[in-house]
Formats: sequence, C-alpha cells, structure tokens
Amino acid sequence: MALGLTLSPEQRDRLLDYLQLLLRWNATYNLTAVRDADAMRTQHLADCLAVVPALRRHVGDRAARLLDVGSGGGLPGVVLAVLVPSLDVTCVDTVGKKAAFVRQVAAELRLPNLHAQHARVEQMAGHFDVITARAFATLADIVALTRGRLADRGVWLAMKGRRPDDEISALPVDVDVFHVEPLSIPGLNAERCLVWMRRRDGT
Repeated sequence: MALGLTLSPEQRDRLLDYLQLLLRWNATYNLTAVRDADAMRTQHLADCLAVVPALRRHVGDRAARLLDVGSGGGLPGVVLAVLVPSLDVTCVDTVGKKAAFVRQVAAELRLPNLHAQHARVEQMAGHFDVITARAFATLADIVALTRGRLADRGVWLAMKGRRPDDEISALPVDVDVFHVEPLSIPGLNAERCLVWMRRRDGT
C-alpha cells in the first residue's frame, strides 16, 4: 500500500471490522465528528497507519507497553494494537462510552493486547514505554499530564499537524524533542508530523 505497509489478510479484515464498529457506534455515541466511511478511512485509518513504520523502528520486535491518551474511539491505539502485536496497548479516555467502545473492539476483533480505561490519565497507575496522543492537547500539557506514567527511557510520541514550533518552545527544559518526523498521508491534503520527546537525562 502507499504507506509502505504490508498488511496480512487478518490485519486488513480487523481494520475493516473496526471501521464498521466505529461507524455503527458513532451513530449513537458520537465517538468522532467524521461520519462518512470514506472520510474515516483517510482521516482516521490512514492517518494512524502512517505512524506504524516509525513505531516499529522504535520498538523493533521487543515487547513494549503503549499508552494512548485521550484515545476517543481508539485512534491510534486500536490501529497500533492490530499492526504491532508485540505492543500491549492501553487506551485511556475520560468519557466512559468511549472506553466501553474500545473494550468492545478488543473483544470483537480478538485483540488480547488491547485494553481500555475510563480514567483521568494523571490518576492512573503503571508505567509505559511509549505514550502517544492524537489531537489531545499541547505538547506541554501532554508532558505535564503523563510525566508520571512514562517509564525509564520511555518516549512520548505526539501526532500533530504542521510542525508545532510554538509548542516545542513552550516545553519544560528537561524535555528533549529529539526528532520531528514529517508524514505523508495518501488522500489527505494536510500537513502531518510526529513529535518524538524524552526526558533529557534519558531516565
């Protein structure tokens, strides 16, 4: 496919089943403002699939824990759980119906590596190797809310539109933006990038 990803038939089927679940639940629970199936494929699925090569490069084949903050309908958490099975993915959202939807997705798609919590992230327990966020908050707010959940040598992976230089300059001095990775999303005429961050002391 255009993103350079090769999907197994099972992964492709799971993503299509996820899209159908998202469409069905969205009619009642307002999981996303995007209503059209074709628009969901581009604005949600393709957008999240674009993260997969970068994440695979980072984690390799090792087992890792990923926290998807403000996950909403499971984006990008569900997509990452399908495409990177070595990841143990937890989606957290303050809206109970959204967490319930992700639990339903995990059950119906048979994804034992996908979990959901209805909670405020700052009140959670545990530590994660990767913390990701998509359309959730500024970089400084992401760091402030999730700093206590980042494991030793963990990284933040923020999905953003155009390069957020103002947000980068507002980060605390102990946070290092070590890479800003531009993304190209087929069919999406908009800028996208990944902002990789870590603690400056590496711990």
